[in-house]
Amino acid sequence: MAGDEFLKSIESNFQNAVRCLNATYEDDRLGEDLATKIMVANSTYVVRFGVRLRGQLFTFTGYRSVHSEHFEPVKGGIRFAPDVNQAEVEALAALMSYKCALVEVPFGGAKGGLIIDPREWSEMELERITRRFTQELAKRDLIHPSQNVPAPDVGTGEREMAWMADEYRRLHPAELNAWACVTGKPVGKGGISGRTEATGRGVEYALRAFFDHPRDVAKTGLTPGLKGKRVNVQGLGNVGYHAALFLSTEDGALITHVLERDGTVVDETGIDIRALRSHIMENGGVTGFPGHVASGMEMLEADADILIPAAMELVITADNAPNIKTPLIIEAANGPVSAEADAILRERGVVIIPDLYANAGGVTVSYFEWIKNLSRIRFGRMQRRAEETRFGALIEGIESMTGKPFPDELARRAVDGGTEIDLVRSGLEDTMRNSYRVISDVWNREEAAPDLRTAAMMVAVQRIAQSYQSLGI
Repeated sequence: MAGDEFLKSIESNFQNAVRCLNATYEDDRLGEDLATKIMVANSTYVVRFGVRLRGQLFTFTGYRSVHSEHFEPVKGGIRFAPDVNQAEVEALAALMSYKCALVEVPFGGAKGGLIIDPREWSEMELERITRRFTQELAKRDLIHPSQNVPAPDVGTGEREMAWMADEYRRLHPAELNAWACVTGKPVGKGGISGRTEATGRGVEYALRAFFDHPRDVAKTGLTPGLKGKRVNVQGLGNVGYHAALFLSTEDGALITHVLERDGTVVDETGIDIRALRSHIMENGGVTGFPGHVASGMEMLEADADILIPAAMELVITADNAPNIKTPLIIEAANGPVSAEADAILRERGVVIIPDLYANAGGVTVSYFEWIKNLSRIRFGRMQRRAEETRFGALIEGIESMTGKPFPDELARRAVDGGTEIDLVRSGLEDTMRNSYRVISDVWNREEAAPDLRTAAMMVAVQRIAQSYQSLGI
């Protein structure tokens, strides 16, 4: 089962990091007992509930796994998919713990899932199922603004989060912070600007941070800068789309390959990502788009500078890892590279920017949304006009002193106060840049970590261990 292999891969990465930590910090070794406590899930709940639909009673099975409660609330998405299973949910919950620790977001790790194919149900039916699932989670405080805060994942989005938040609020009418029970909501229902793009935007910021470190770039053999880099994207869902869009429109990268279920689009001069996304939304796939070829996952092996697996777990395995040609992989999806493939790629000199860092944009902006819900005020509302007044006065002073007009475009950029999305993007970029600097330092410390994944895991595990130790555990 893929979920079991995924969980084993994460546990293997964890154990590698512990070995490197203990070799690097011999005077402050992480004991086997605490390491085991950190590695295993604290609890996994299985709920089964019935919903009467289409004249009969359907029974659904859902999961909510809590990996670590060194910080509360615990945080992690809920996915709706037909192949959801306990091992997969526990693996994703563990990854959330490490991810939050790495980017210094004060949450523990959790994850949830419901065994369902959303395409088989109408919107009205999905709403009834989602609300019933929410009721089952709420009974056990598995959805709660101060204990357990879900978010969107595969098969879910703003719509499902709005249903869950509304159902929780209905069950707890006196709860002042009810809207903080989930993140990823529509902006009109307590969401935050920039949440939909957050994971893809985080991938862009992660690549920018990587290319800001010349000694790291040198290990790939690539030239400096993102401009002109050829990029192969697997999966043009929400994450892959936004990452590809921002890299192509803001950084000058060329998206040369996009892999989807029904084939691949190839254009060495650069694919128009907006046009391709519109085509997929209208036609259900890439078939018929210029440059479409009827090929499958073998296009992961296409020649490019950067590979972005952005769809699912375990797409790069021991079978295809020897054939990967890109010198740099950034994991926009959770767990797209198996532990065996990771070892093969490392031996071949391929650099991997790991998932627990690369796709942390979603949980980072979820943290901003949660804070917004608790404070019940939009970001920028208090200070935006004050900033405009202050910088306007500064520009007037400069013009008065020099006797020359300030350039209009620069004046506009200086005077405009930060909107909510400006502040969200600023906070996310700062998080991604600072986190990468820490990872890079560990990676480049002599004999500390063999690759970026181990370095990132070392930072995360050490922080979780310190948190537990401070609690007397």
